[in-house]
Amino acid sequence: MKNPLYNLLFFVFFCFYLNAQNHSHSHKHDGLHHWEIPSKDPDRIILTFNGDPSTKRAVTWRTDSSVKKAEAQIAVAGLNSRFTKEATTYTASTEEFDLGLYKANNSLIVNYHSVVFEDLKPNTLYAYRVGYDKNWSEWIQFKTANNSYSPTQFVYFGDAQNDILSHWSRVIRMAYQTAPNAAFVIHAGDLVDTAHKDYEWAQWFKAGGFIHSQWTAIPVVGNHEFQRTDDSSPRRLSIQWRPQFSLPVEQSLDSKLHETVYSVEYQDILIIVLNSTGQLEKQTEYIKDKLSNSNAKWKIVTNHHSVFSPAEGRDFEYARRVWKPLFDKYGVDLVLNGHDHTYARGHIPVKSPNINQEGNFKTLYVTSVSGPKQYKVDREQMKNYETDGYKNDKLGEQTQFFQVISVENDKLIYSAYTTLGTLYDSAIITKDFSTGKKTISNEIK
Repeated sequence: MKNPLYNLLFFVFFCFYLNAQNHSHSHKHDGLHHWEIPSKDPDRIILTFNGDPSTKRAVTWRTDSSVKKAEAQIAVAGLNSRFTKEATTYTASTEEFDLGLYKANNSLIVNYHSVVFEDLKPNTLYAYRVGYDKNWSEWIQFKTANNSYSPTQFVYFGDAQNDILSHWSRVIRMAYQTAPNAAFVIHAGDLVDTAHKDYEWAQWFKAGGFIHSQWTAIPVVGNHEFQRTDDSSPRRLSIQWRPQFSLPVEQSLDSKLHETVYSVEYQDILIIVLNSTGQLEKQTEYIKDKLSNSNAKWKIVTNHHSVFSPAEGRDFEYARRVWKPLFDKYGVDLVLNGHDHTYARGHIPVKSPNINQEGNFKTLYVTSVSGPKQYKVDREQMKNYETDGYKNDKLGEQTQFFQVISVENDKLIYSAYTTLGTLYDSAIITKDFSTGKKTISNEIK
């Protein structure tokens, strides 16, 4: 029999150890809301494209650092719960991540997990879940792309950026009510205001909730996704960006542009994502290569900074001088921007040097904002763009917007809604695919 004094000492030290552990644990969570704190349960689940959208889909999620192994399961969705018996299990890649790399974050170690589902059937509704052991997410559904040209719909947001949980949440939720079956969503930069601040990313994920795990995201970097981690370091891409989004890597580009410049080909729609914060010259050849080698029926470009800036003091001169001629030459149909915290829709008519008297047009340009930060439109500046062949069709300010874009047969239908769900602006592009000839009609004056 052990000495009673030994038992007493063991008990005292054990209690001291538990208290120290609990104190350390609580200290790391000081000041955090419960929805910021990681646990064994998966959170921040988000779908992204990484490969052929008809046969592949990527998913990323977060847990606390105790979860060393994670899995994802997927099956064709069924009428009842028996579909789970046919589920395929994937072992996730796990990456340890220190939030303390940014001085304003709590010094927490979290784990990010990611999987790329492969060999999926085109045009099929799937259900998936992520987790491990006793800690699983719910089953979540998404549909793969068709492997041929088919009707589709997607959503586009300008900057969310500020007061995300308080004021952006109602925008993304109204967008979901308006277009619940959207195939994907473009977030056109400045998703947050402070690049590395985890509190803001936590707001972004909470605001969207399950929508992030059901709509496949196409995230675009903005200038607010770049920041110093401390006073002596250079500006760098948000430390959360690459761990939390599984995105295509374009090996032909400088590694600093990886996962910020990429392309998605969805049902004969080419979407080119650009990083308008820097290294613009290095992206120009990429744009030319992608556009000149694509026979997609529709070509869409998205980047954060507005090519035709509607806000005072903004001027993306490089894009107008270098990128726009490429968009003209290779038939880009739609350019989606943010940055200017206001609304402008305009287009480039067919003008010199390719004069066409029939009034056809080249490219539709949109700048929009989904968050509460708002600027005024500089109407004189908009007139100056007429020398670039730009014709303004609709302006708006002091309004939070989301956009729903539908593609069907020979038409691309663009619709802008306010956060109240009211249709604010609409236009239809009609294209003859055999000739590339396009016309545009403004549905709302």
